[in-house]
Amino acid sequence: MAAERGNGNVKRQLAEVFERSLRATVPSEVDVEPIITVGTGNFGDYQCNNAMGVFSKIKGKNAEFKNPRSVGEAIIKNLPESELVESCSVAGPGFVNIVLSKTWLAKSIQNMLAEGIETWAPKLPIKRAVVDFSSPNIAKEMHVGHLRSTIIGDTLARMLEFSGVEVLRRNHVGDWGTQFGMLIEFLFEQFPQWENETELPIKDLEGFYKQSKKRFDDDAEFKQRAQKAVVSLQGGDSKYREAWSKICEISRREFQKVYVRLGVQLEEKGESFYNPYIPKVLDILRSKNLIEPSEGAQVIFIEGKQIPLIVVKSDGGFNYASTDLTALWYRLNEEKAEWIIYVTDVGQREHFEMFFHAAKLAGWLPSDKYPKVNHVGFGLVLGEDGKRFRTRSSEVVRLVDLLDEAKSRSKDALIERGKATEWSEEQLLQTAEAVGYGAVKYADLKNNRLTNYTFNFDQMLNDKGNTAVYLLYAHARICSIIRKSGKDIEELKKIGEVVLDHSDERALGLHLLHFSEIVEEACSNLLPNVLCEYLYNLSEFFTKFYSNCQVVGSPEETSRLLLCEATAVVMRTCFKLLGITPVYQI
Repeated sequence: MAAERGNGNVKRQLAEVFERSLRATVPSEVDVEPIITVGTGNFGDYQCNNAMGVFSKIKGKNAEFKNPRSVGEAIIKNLPESELVESCSVAGPGFVNIVLSKTWLAKSIQNMLAEGIETWAPKLPIKRAVVDFSSPNIAKEMHVGHLRSTIIGDTLARMLEFSGVEVLRRNHVGDWGTQFGMLIEFLFEQFPQWENETELPIKDLEGFYKQSKKRFDDDAEFKQRAQKAVVSLQGGDSKYREAWSKICEISRREFQKVYVRLGVQLEEKGESFYNPYIPKVLDILRSKNLIEPSEGAQVIFIEGKQIPLIVVKSDGGFNYASTDLTALWYRLNEEKAEWIIYVTDVGQREHFEMFFHAAKLAGWLPSDKYPKVNHVGFGLVLGEDGKRFRTRSSEVVRLVDLLDEAKSRSKDALIERGKATEWSEEQLLQTAEAVGYGAVKYADLKNNRLTNYTFNFDQMLNDKGNTAVYLLYAHARICSIIRKSGKDIEELKKIGEVVLDHSDERALGLHLLHFSEIVEEACSNLLPNVLCEYLYNLSEFFTKFYSNCQVVGSPEETSRLLLCEATAVVMRTCFKLLGITPVYQI
């Protein structure tokens, strides 16, 4: 039988207990939802913060309660028996501090080890989501902006999938539009025999794009030919479609080199996919009287915006807005998605605000529930000079080169530590990849995505501080402790018992139990850095536990080995959600 999700969410389980108490305390107030938060300082593990709100509702109506504190005391008095709660106390103006039962904490960790970490996966109120991420343009190199979109989007998709949501991972590539006329005409000119070539001899598509753009800007006759080529392509001319298809294929192969290195899965549905549906969708919007003529174009006016959303250009062509509205319509109606998440840089925020607003005007998106849409914006990657990250020659940094350098530096660091003599070449390369690529991903994901961050190889590959290298090594150390014990951990899971008598054992156990609600928070707010912070803090709690609690050879060895294993399982799951490959030896 599949393990049931949601068993690990302590906040939710406490809310159920306190809801029963609130019903008994103020039966007249049926709409009071329990407010449970994580405790601060030494005041308890969690808090119930309902007393003040409840008192303001019943003030003057219920003589039994003189102040919020008396409400807090009644909430404790009316608590049903629960194995979760060891004790409660009222602080200040009615805050109820909750201390969890260490027996229950220990049992929860033991159950997770027996039944699998999936039992701690959150339960989300949706079944299917679209995550639209990466989305490079055909004939352009993937650069650091695409790195952020790809890494953030992949992590959001992984967290939603872990939470039981079917995720349609969409690569909305820019594979349609005016630049293709220019590229196709340049192709015809440079390679007259292109139709006989099984593979076009274009080694540098970015360079090819730049040359064709220069030709387009400098040569009026070429520009005219390119503009006619767009019409032929969009009209379905087979020769132009085939040339377009070959150019797209070269780009796809280049993109795939990045996706393979990053371990990212995507399904391409580019702009061209939605093109046939645009007229139908615009007709739907016209039937709702949303589209109006303006200066030769067709637009949707958005309240509070000075410039309208153009959906048909003055030359009759379609644009981003028409494609994006159509893609949204398709995702809602054909793919039945309940949550559609767009991962792009913050510079596109206004475009998304406007087209989401238009979708609401059309009645596609209710204001208070699913289906819903979110734009997940992110800041810039900066160089050491504080400007947009570029190479010395001011070119955008090729992602493949950047990832290869991370792997190479990681390999050098391992050789410096003498691993080349200890390990096989294969193990050396696999570890260098896991650490190098993991370092790049984690350095990005640990920041709040809305802020800019400075790209620095030395910092991200440091084995001290809040880096992937430190965390991967911490995980490997835990695996080493278990190996050195000589015990069969799978056997211990069946016969052993977790005990949390020492304060550092309890603190580690409590942090492990926060995992489910942290993943839920990171999903709901679309913030991967919340998970990174949790993972780093987990390694700190483990270090304190290991410094003060002897594991191997102690009377508590079995329990403490199980606590080591639970920490390793949760760390590995965090790595998986962040798209980082764990290492087991250092």
